[in-house]
Amino acid sequence: MDYTVVIGVIIGLIAVLGGMAAKGTSPAVLINPAAFLIIIVGTVAAICNAFPKDELKRIPALFKILVTDKKIDPVATIDKMVELSKQSRRDGLLSLQTVIDELEDPYLKKGMELILDGTDEQALRDYMETEIDMMEERHRAGALIFSQAGSYAPTLGVLGAVVGLIGALGDLQDMEKLGYSIAAAFVATLLGIFTGYVLWHPFANKLRRKSQEEVTVKTMILEGLIHIQRGSNPTLLRDKMTAFLPPYLRSQMIEENREETVDG
Repeated sequence: MDYTVVIGVIIGLIAVLGGMAAKGTSPAVLINPAAFLIIIVGTVAAICNAFPKDELKRIPALFKILVTDKKIDPVATIDKMVELSKQSRRDGLLSLQTVIDELEDPYLKKGMELILDGTDEQALRDYMETEIDMMEERHRAGALIFSQAGSYAPTLGVLGAVVGLIGALGDLQDMEKLGYSIAAAFVATLLGIFTGYVLWHPFANKLRRKSQEEVTVKTMILEGLIHIQRGSNPTLLRDKMTAFLPPYLRSQMIEENREETVDG
């Protein structure tokens, strides 16, 4: 599970509640059903108006992605593809047919199937890049739902404040009640800004970052597939794929290769 989302939400709540306490404001003012109705229900309504039904159905899955720590191990992927490259050069490309069912990554498995079916390099690249593009588009559409919610919520907060002020200014006789009503009216603005900039926009950004990580790994796999198809040296394949890794993983792989060389 990706606990950073939960931790971020908790810290955001602590920041708001702690700030209110420091200013001598009771957290009880946040208990405002009207504000929640306008912001939460209003945001849901805006999203329903902005996106088609098929994309809205994916919202539960998007929340699951946010809190799921999907393990993508690029180092293990590189090691596996180097192993496939060595086998291909030693026993021939068709020998990989015996291990293709053991591949767990669907993208890698599909690429190997295309290679073994005799697909030429350009057709292989076109097909696999299309897979990446379509995946990226699906991910972009999912992130857009949250980024749009983040844009709507603060504006709805202003709407909630206006509605509250209309009610507050409707009766100017009781000044004490008037002050409380005005304060309560701005709860909607607070809620709109909080949900927009602490929840929805950050959620959208996290989805985009997770998408980019997956795109990078798939692009790396594609380069490895091309080198296997060409019959390139496994060392060249490893170096090409390692270039996609962040510095700390690249250093790890260099150290592992050095140990393997010493042991050999």
